[in-house]
Amino acid sequence: MATTIEAPMVGKVLKIEKQVGDHVKEDDVVVVLEAMKMQVPIVAPVGGVIKEIKVSPGQGVEAEQVLAVID
Repeated sequence: MATTIEAPMVGKVLKIEKQVGDHVKEDDVVVVLEAMKMQVPIVAPVGGVIKEIKVSPGQGVEAEQVLAVID
C-alpha cells in the first residue's frame, strides 16, 4: 500500500534528496523545503521504495500538498 509524504507547511522546494526507484528507510530525508527562511527536512514516514516525486526544485508548495509517494 502506498504512503504519501506531505508538506507540513507552505514553502518552496530547495532540494530533492531521493529519486524514483530509491530505497528509503523510515526517517531518511526525501525533500528539503525552505519555509520562513529555514531549511526544513521532510523525512520518509515509512521504509520502502520511492514510487513518485510530485515536485521539483524551486516549486512552491502548499501545506498538506503531496510531495512524494512511497510504495
